Amino acid sequence: MKITVVCDVLGAENNGTTIAAMNLIRAMNKRGHEVTVVCSDEDKKGKEGYVVMPKLNLGPLNNYVSKNGVSLSRANKKVLEPVIKNSDVVHIMIPFMLGAAAVKLCRKYNIPVTAGFHCQAENFTSHIFMKDNSLANQITYNSIYRSVYRYVDAVHYPTEFIRNVFEQAVHKRTNGYVISNGVSERFKPIKTEKPPEFSNRFVILFSGRYSKEKSHSVLIDAAALSKHSREIQLVFAGDGPLKQKLKEQAKKLPNRPLFNFFPHAQMLNVLNYADLYVHPAEIEIEAIACMEALACGQVPIISDSPRSATVKFALDERNLFKNRDPEDLAKKIDFFIDNPDVLEEYRERYKGIVAEFSQKVCMDKMEKMFYEALR
Repeated sequence: MKITVVCDVLGAENNGTTIAAMNLIRAMNKRGHEVTVVCSDEDKKGKEGYVVMPKLNLGPLNNYVSKNGVSLSRANKKVLEPVIKNSDVVHIMIPFMLGAAAVKLCRKYNIPVTAGFHCQAENFTSHIFMKDNSLANQITYNSIYRSVYRYVDAVHYPTEFIRNVFEQAVHKRTNGYVISNGVSERFKPIKTEKPPEFSNRFVILFSGRYSKEKSHSVLIDAAALSKHSREIQLVFAGDGPLKQKLKEQAKKLPNRPLFNFFPHAQMLNVLNYADLYVHPAEIEIEAIACMEALACGQVPIISDSPRSATVKFALDERNLFKNRDPEDLAKKIDFFIDNPDVLEEYRERYKGIVAEFSQKVCMDKMEKMFYEALR
């Protein structure tokens, strides 16, 4: 197949959407398909398989967008049109301006088109300080349905949770395929040692973009409230616009947290030397980061937010804490520190829980979706 993947947002692999896009691109290339990627990343100019669109100029908002580590794309129809016409199937990663333009061209030339659902309404409204405004979130869902999802032949939902959220919001049933973005086989338990400076500390890891909806601040407050605060070493794997603010907040902790974006090989080590994984995110479509932690043998404590799909990975109430409640999270952390035998018991119970989310199996399902869109 000639597959065109349209990415309004691509950039560095430091966020779930970009990681999902690049995993899909690599998987389809590996299966022998001819993949063309449409994006606005200037570092992709001249690279085989990439078509680069101009960046969207948002005027005074340009600096704000760049702080988030992304660039938004603007559709150049003269360049985009021949790419679409030469496709067997087109896949839209994000329902922004470039994706909407691609959908229109697919309709014009009768090209099968699918779209992923990787953007919760709150991922957008949190940037305009309205993530808890139900009307703003409803308007966002209605808008992306009208511009993209009502026209596509299939919608890829990473979880049943987000499918239900979206379909209930727009009061429409879509031709949905629930397929996890999958966990790479490289994430697995390995023998590794903590860095010397962490050797006598209880390491708690959270992997997620430094943004408001990921709720890093809740974990920082919980570590401060813990009766074991002097033993706790927080590790925040990722990057994002709130990095400096979170560093300032964390100055109250006895041990300064490690804020760092880790390359894949290093991340595998961190996932294996950590003692506990905490996922405080309030807004989450799938949480591949949590799945990667589980694949490496970690035990999670997860926010019970009704707007997060990650809740499904909790075995029982010991793996959950009350959303936005650092005191409750501190109690759950203290329980596992005080009961290392129970922590080991949970490690055993979690073994194999992510087997169904093998990236190979998930990419097989994505390939099947593309073939079915061609019928």
